[in-house]
Amino acid sequence: MQVDPTRLELFLNQVVGEMGAAMNAALVLAGDRLGLYKAMAGAGPMTPAQLARKTNTDERYVREWLSAQAAGGYVTYDPAGGTFTLPDEQAFALAVEDSPAYLPGAFQIISSVMKDVPKILEAFRTGEGVGWDEHDAGLFEGTERFFRPNYAANLVSSWIPALDGVARKLE
Repeated sequence: MQVDPTRLELFLNQVVGEMGAAMNAALVLAGDRLGLYKAMAGAGPMTPAQLARKTNTDERYVREWLSAQAAGGYVTYDPAGGTFTLPDEQAFALAVEDSPAYLPGAFQIISSVMKDVPKILEAFRTGEGVGWDEHDAGLFEGTERFFRPNYAANLVSSWIPALDGVARKLE
């Protein structure tokens, strides 16, 4: 085996980035399920203590969550005031459930697929596959939460009219 150190380093950097993204999925789910994003949306700068009070959560964990979210660019941090802000663009994608850019459902899909790993491994061994009905229930809820807003915003207004003659046939 001949290993090119430059190519190895590129690959390792890619994988480390993917690991960080995978671990951040749990934090996005926490922000969604605990109402942290919704509490921050439109609220302006907040301290961890303010967000913890507003969401009835523990300040220490909220501080760690906010710091990780700031490191990932999900929220901004103002060191002078010790405050964090959820920018409007991120709020639109993380806190507005009927936004066509709403993302938490996608992270729910990722979480459910991870729960399916034992079934996927068994499918590799047996060749029997994994039935749609055998997936973790989070897959279905996440799929609905991720795709519904985009369909609601675009199906009738954009997608159907873009298909030649389809709107006329549906009327």
